[in-house]
Amino acid sequence: MAATVGKPRRLLGWVAVGGLLLLSCTQVRLSEAPPPAAEGGQPERGRHLIAHYGCGACHTIPGVPEAKGRAAPPLISFGQRAFIAGNLPNTPENLARWIMNPQEVEPGTAMPNLNVTEEDAVDIAAYLESLQ
Repeated sequence: MAATVGKPRRLLGWVAVGGLLLLSCTQVRLSEAPPPAAEGGQPERGRHLIAHYGCGACHTIPGVPEAKGRAAPPLISFGQRAFIAGNLPNTPENLARWIMNPQEVEPGTAMPNLNVTEEDAVDIAAYLESLQ
């Protein structure tokens, strides 16, 4: 009789474990969703500003013919990335902040401060977030 009681409990335990695994997979997928485009940003203007500020001297950036740099990471599918510079959550606000003053966000980073205005940073962020 004791063996019969143990089997339903064991089965219930496995069902609970399976449910937790399923839930954790769902949570991972939700957290990997691409961030929204920068609020109020103009992606097409941002694409032109990338060339204006010379971002392509270091980065390869899709849609910007002048951007063929190899000194810094390529920005292909940037909108799907979870982090900026390896540890800053990829949100439109964080990206604009990073573009305006990367040295303030990560002192000593190789990315120089190009004196990008807030309006321009929002538009550049909107373009980069659109890269899926």
